[in-house]
Amino acid sequence: MSKQAQLLKGIRVVDYSHFLAGPYVSRCLAALGAEVIKVERPKVGDAGRSHPYFIEGQSGYFLQQNMGKKGLCVDVKDPRGLELMKKLVRESDVLVENYRPGTLKKLGLGYEELSAENPGLVYCSVSAFGQTGVDSDRAGFGLIAEAKSGAMDLIGHPGEMPPLFRMPVADMYAGAHGVAAVCAALLGRHGTGRGQHIDIALYDCMLSMHDFAAQFHTLSGGKEVVKRSGHYLPQSTVYGVFPAKDGCLVIAAQVDDSWKRLARLIGGEALAEDRRFSHAASRNAHGSEAIALVKSWTEVRNLEDCLAALDQAGVPCARVQSIAQALADPHIKSRGMLLEQHHSQLGPITMLNVPFNFSDVEPHAMDVAPLLGQHNSEIAFDLGYSDTEISAMQRDGVLYSEPYEADTSVKA
Repeated sequence: MSKQAQLLKGIRVVDYSHFLAGPYVSRCLAALGAEVIKVERPKVGDAGRSHPYFIEGQSGYFLQQNMGKKGLCVDVKDPRGLELMKKLVRESDVLVENYRPGTLKKLGLGYEELSAENPGLVYCSVSAFGQTGVDSDRAGFGLIAEAKSGAMDLIGHPGEMPPLFRMPVADMYAGAHGVAAVCAALLGRHGTGRGQHIDIALYDCMLSMHDFAAQFHTLSGGKEVVKRSGHYLPQSTVYGVFPAKDGCLVIAAQVDDSWKRLARLIGGEALAEDRRFSHAASRNAHGSEAIALVKSWTEVRNLEDCLAALDQAGVPCARVQSIAQALADPHIKSRGMLLEQHHSQLGPITMLNVPFNFSDVEPHAMDVAPLLGQHNSEIAFDLGYSDTEISAMQRDGVLYSEPYEADTSVKA
């Protein structure tokens, strides 16, 4: 059976966003086959271009989140640039933006105005606090949402300041919700012909991620609060991080059957039948004792010996890997999570893939992220502008592109 084309083939997305949450939405849509046009400000472009890691002046941060897109750099404060932008949106299906609420409306690019000319437009707004609510006009980043949501207060050790998440949890989680919402709105459009204004807030997304702490508090009538517990979850014994002689590992033996297998491994049948640990509630009540028993077993053994014994016993476990180890993991490579690309200036580069896999969709190679204004002429010409009009806008700075040399080498 031949595989079908990309699921979003024929869908055009205007990405008028910056940094992370918005660009991640459109980067995923590009991976699903949509044509994505990245719109940036003259000269400076997306603020993500200024974010490390840098190689030969190119931002790896930008390259990761903007692959598979075409680049348009236009001054929308110039009437000609604004008209070009509106014409582009009129001929598009989706617009993604993540500016502070009201910013694009002041430019004449708000949902009400654009949807009046394109009723089928799916307009996805991602912001810190959302389009409504008492804090909607406040600026914010993922860090702000992570702190305010209660999530940051749950990590780290009791009595210490909570550490930073070293991954952009709020931005990426909001971005994933944005992708789902856009696809749902496109599906719903088939029945109504109408688009939607999607309102995604980083704060909402972080709060919605609580799988336990919120219910723990509300269902106890506000009497109980989940607190920091360091390396272990006191409500899920045994579930946590343990030391070995030469590294760390995680063990997930919070389910009765898994605990019995772990207990037999570290303490024989006597421990497996010990009533203190026979059920989840009793293990939680004696959690410190259970943790101490497991820790005393792991800390005198090498990491590989721990993992081999746990695997043999059927106890879920894993080493705590560095990013270097994760990227070198044969399983990750076999899942296609690493993309090998060729950049016109940098040569071969490796980027992370998005985690979508479909049974009957033909995978396609993702182009590298565009240089600033790389596709200005192509996009403007496609919108009906003449060569003379395009040259005039380029001369006047309405359209801007950074100088670059096209790569004419033959790729394998």
